[in-house]
Amino acid sequence: MAKSILIVEDELHIRTLLEQALEELEDEHSVVVFSAGDGEEGLEIIHREHPQVVFLDIMMPRLNGYEVCRVVKQDPDLNDIIIVLLTAKGQEVDRKKGLDLGAAKYMTKPFDPDEVVDMAKELLDIT
Repeated sequence: MAKSILIVEDELHIRTLLEQALEELEDEHSVVVFSAGDGEEGLEIIHREHPQVVFLDIMMPRLNGYEVCRVVKQDPDLNDIIIVLLTAKGQEVDRKKGLDLGAAKYMTKPFDPDEVVDMAKELLDIT
């Protein structure tokens, strides 16, 4: 089965930046990259595609990232998915809330696209 990543980000320019950064993994390691513009669409893709890693924004319309994370981590069929919260909410209380909900990692914006690629490689166990 091909390895896959889902980007859930409502800001188009950030979503595009992430897609472009992760393109390297598509080309070199046959990783499939999906993207969604809000939490509801992201959850639909999670249920349909079961990606190994989800880069998830917190502040989004419809369903926020905390809600998506909670739903995924409470579902026994989905709770093996690795969630990385990628957000402008940099306060410790926000980070703690995300990790308590089951996120594996918490990255704050602005971020270095190379760090995102390195983290994706690490989480997908790609060398």
